[in-house]
Amino acid sequence: MPLPVGFTKHPADLLRVGPEFSLAKQPTNASPGFSGKKADGAAALTARAPVLAELQEKLFAQSRFGGTKSVLLILQAMDTAGKGGIVGHVVGSVDPQGIKLTTFKAPTDKEKAHHFLWRIRPGAPEPGIFGVFDRSHYEDVLIHRVHEWADENELERRYTAINKFEEKLAAAGTTVVKVMLNISPAEQLERLTARLGDPTKYWKYSPTDLDERKFWPEYMDAYQRVFEKTSTENAPWYVVPADKKWYARLAVQEILIQAFEGLKLEWPVGDYDLDKERARLKDAVI
Repeated sequence: MPLPVGFTKHPADLLRVGPEFSLAKQPTNASPGFSGKKADGAAALTARAPVLAELQEKLFAQSRFGGTKSVLLILQAMDTAGKGGIVGHVVGSVDPQGIKLTTFKAPTDKEKAHHFLWRIRPGAPEPGIFGVFDRSHYEDVLIHRVHEWADENELERRYTAINKFEEKLAAAGTTVVKVMLNISPAEQLERLTARLGDPTKYWKYSPTDLDERKFWPEYMDAYQRVFEKTSTENAPWYVVPADKKWYARLAVQEILIQAFEGLKLEWPVGDYDLDKERARLKDAVI
């Protein structure tokens, strides 16, 4: 399969979490595998958008004729890392009727009364659907580790439950793509500062962002544990440098395109006699 234009190596190969992965060693301000600059990346994003859109339409069309495949993109990141930009600029380039976006906020009292995956399962995409989790079940092992809301035994049970949940998704025909947008503390501070300097972005700011920022080392350790425990063959993690928004969007787009292409999608033929229907059209003039 040829490399995308501008890439010397596919980002899915460069950014996938492997056995010896160390989050501490990963750059946040790089553009691995891409030889161009910001303008080149923006042009590539625009050029490749129709490719992703066509693949998603094929997926949706196949489900209308018995297809069972679906795709789920799971986005995790520290605040301001650009999850919204991925949703808007990458996912937003495809037909919205085939999208299922689920945003997970802090659980309600009702949700807390159930198993942590209880509120997650309904968000899984049906056949033909491109699902997106903006935050996810991983909050239940990230923030809970950082703030010690769950002990080590409980966290181990949750890692196991997550792997089983994602194994079942894969077995049912869902391709699971998990992306952590890796932003630096310095870049986050710049983005938080920008939000308080722009009235149109006040709504994006939350005082809790600064509170959680104090636990940055603990969050990085929690993410490292997540990668070690839950990056599997059926549901791999990709860690994407996110200081450059343009690169993060382009890399995620290419990772998704590769995932869709791996499904070997074809346009459905239909369950009708093509010649007969063409002949009927000749008499359909009103």
